[in-house]
Amino acid sequence: MSDLIKCVAIDDEPLALEVIDKFCQRLGSIELKKFSNPAIGLEAIGQSRPDIVFLDIEMDGINGLDIASRLPKDTCFIFTTAYLRYAVNGFDLDAVDYLHKPFAYSRFQIAFSKAMRRIGREQIQTAPQSIVVKQEYNNISIPLDDILYIEAIEAYSRIFRLTGKCVTSRILLKNIYTMLSPELFLRIHRSFVVSKSKIKSFTKQEVILNNGKALPVGRQYASELFAILIH
Repeated sequence: MSDLIKCVAIDDEPLALEVIDKFCQRLGSIELKKFSNPAIGLEAIGQSRPDIVFLDIEMDGINGLDIASRLPKDTCFIFTTAYLRYAVNGFDLDAVDYLHKPFAYSRFQIAFSKAMRRIGREQIQTAPQSIVVKQEYNNISIPLDDILYIEAIEAYSRIFRLTGKCVTSRILLKNIYTMLSPELFLRIHRSFVVSKSKIKSFTKQEVILNNGKALPVGRQYASELFAILIH
């Protein structure tokens, strides 16, 4: 059995597909195929038999409930829609969960975990308590709860710690971010990753940490920041 979880997302809104794609990338080990045309998506599901399907309900010219009723038997699917009135009908069709748009990453994780249990693919993983990075010739172990924020400076990353010390490592910020738990850390800018528990307040322009440090919020990260922290 492949380690990758095969998923299909059907939604006539490109932005909604991008959100699902981004969340799947954060979860990792997922192969996602996206379709804005419901008919083509349904055909692809019949051919590839994915593990999990994400399905919008109210799409142009077709209702996702109809698509759901035509899915291959025992298909594990999750509804993603802005319309709460369909919830009862959705569960009557044996949907695993119902994600009400706009949904946060934390809510997406819950729905995905339910789907993994349904298909018998849930794995128990122990989250790491620290990361190890190289500073010059030394390997340095940094407890996750000691990290305030991480800043990218060209080909380096600077890890600012509660202790007041700063570790500079020749590792790209995007690579360090993959080492961190998305439950604990959040990227707010192309140059900054912050510890969620160290955030005192935030707007769409900046984040204020518990120590008073102000960090900018990138325009492309503002919506996800609000979706995750307000949920």
